[in-house]
Amino acid sequence: MSMGCVVLQADPIRVLVTGAAGQIAYSLLYSIAKGDVFGKDQPIILVLLDIPPMLPVLDGVVMELQDCALPLLREVIPTDKVELGFKDLDAAILVGSMPRKEGMERKDLLKANVAIFKTQGAALEKYAKKSVRVLVVGNPANTNCLIASKSAPSIPKENFSCLTRLDHNRARSQVAMRCGVPADAVKNVIIWGNHSSTQYPDVHHAMVNVHGKEVEAYNAVKDDSWLKGDFISTVQLRGAAVIKARKLSSAMSAAKAICDHMRDWWFGTLDGEFMSMGVYAGGNSYGIPEDLIYSFPVHIKNKSWNIHDGLPINDFSRAKMDATAAELVEERDTALSFLSTLCPFCST
Repeated sequence: MSMGCVVLQADPIRVLVTGAAGQIAYSLLYSIAKGDVFGKDQPIILVLLDIPPMLPVLDGVVMELQDCALPLLREVIPTDKVELGFKDLDAAILVGSMPRKEGMERKDLLKANVAIFKTQGAALEKYAKKSVRVLVVGNPANTNCLIASKSAPSIPKENFSCLTRLDHNRARSQVAMRCGVPADAVKNVIIWGNHSSTQYPDVHHAMVNVHGKEVEAYNAVKDDSWLKGDFISTVQLRGAAVIKARKLSSAMSAAKAICDHMRDWWFGTLDGEFMSMGVYAGGNSYGIPEDLIYSFPVHIKNKSWNIHDGLPINDFSRAKMDATAAELVEERDTALSFLSTLCPFCST
């Protein structure tokens, strides 16, 4: 009689996804649960948070996850309670936010989301592990992330980030298609600034592998007017173009970008490569105001990111980097004026 080997598995990690009944989460949860993000030998407890009216839908999502029969998925916890949703978290992916409705002023949208992300930041502070890694996806993502961080003062600012990897992937793909190469042949594109139409997709430092040789992106593309014009606007406005075509916002590509972002945060970036993340701007070398969440090129090791310093910035780039920073300063100041009027656990 042969004895089977005993394989010791890691302890499960607790991963929260908010807005869990929504379409981004629907594209995201399977990838997390099957091990594409946190590792093929890392058991997962998935915590799914949404608002009370969405709980019946969430029950259907839970049934589907169970029906996938995924070996790494140890438990699925659907809830509308922050004290359960944020308890002992290792990772929090904050997808849910108030969407902009027709006729809604931007400041009204900001005010609604300040309330949501103050509540969630306070819940992270009270219930989550201090080592939790937080990714904010819900828009306006940069400012929502800043509010969440300010509402969780005992969690390091470096543990908060917002998603600009979707923009990064869009930029990478546009250059790859233009050069007729696979997307992974393009590296070191940068998204600077806000996840909005003022973001600056920059390929001045990008490289393209053409027939086995690394070539600067400008030399590979050979069309400076496109790179300084339509390329930038295509990436900036891609989300709106998807909505116009699908009548729904980006979900599959957003979920893929979330997976890319969290996987790199967990396992690190490749040597010689940097990725775009919205991170705390304190101590940056690019002259960006410090008290912002701003998208920079980062490299990651041991679950810690560092801004890639020392890239030369020309006048064209400088103007665009400053313009998106100015928008973020205005958003921040408006949000902070709302924040001062809210109590920590007010959600309205």
